[in-house]
Amino acid sequence: MIRLNLSNRPEWLDLLPGLRVLVAPLTTALMVSARADPAIDGLSETSSQEDMALAMAKAVARRAVLEWEGVGDDDGNLVPVSPAGIDALLEIWPVFEAFQAQYVARGLMLDQEKNVSAPSPTGPSAGATATARPAQAPAPTAPQD
Repeated sequence: MIRLNLSNRPEWLDLLPGLRVLVAPLTTALMVSARADPAIDGLSETSSQEDMALAMAKAVARRAVLEWEGVGDDDGNLVPVSPAGIDALLEIWPVFEAFQAQYVARGLMLDQEKNVSAPSPTGPSAGATATARPAQAPAPTAPQD
C-alpha cells in the first residue's frame, strides 16, 4: 500500500547534531528536474556508480534544500544556502549518507512499495507448460564380435 502524504509543506530534516535542512517535498517534478541537471548529463559512460550517485544526490539537494541551520564558513560565520554550498555540504560523507537515507530513500521506498505485488496470474505466462524435453542419452548398444 502506498501511503500518500498530501502535504506540500517543506519539512526539516536533522542530518547531524546541530545540522538541519529545510527541504521541499520530494515530488516527481523535482526528481525529473534533477535527472536533467547538467552535472548528470556531463557524466561519461565510464563514470562509476558512486560518481553517479553523488552527482544525483547533489542535483536533488540543489533543488530540495530551501534553508539550513548549522552551516558555517571557516571562521564560524553562518552562510546562506547556495548551490556551491550544498555541493560542498554533500561532500561530507555523514551528511551525504543522512541526506540519502532521510530524503532520497523515502522516494525509493515508495517506488518499492508500489512494486511489491506478485505477478498477475492472468499474464502471458499464466498456465504455460514446459514444451522442452530433456535430452535422452543414446540407447546402449550390444558389443559387436
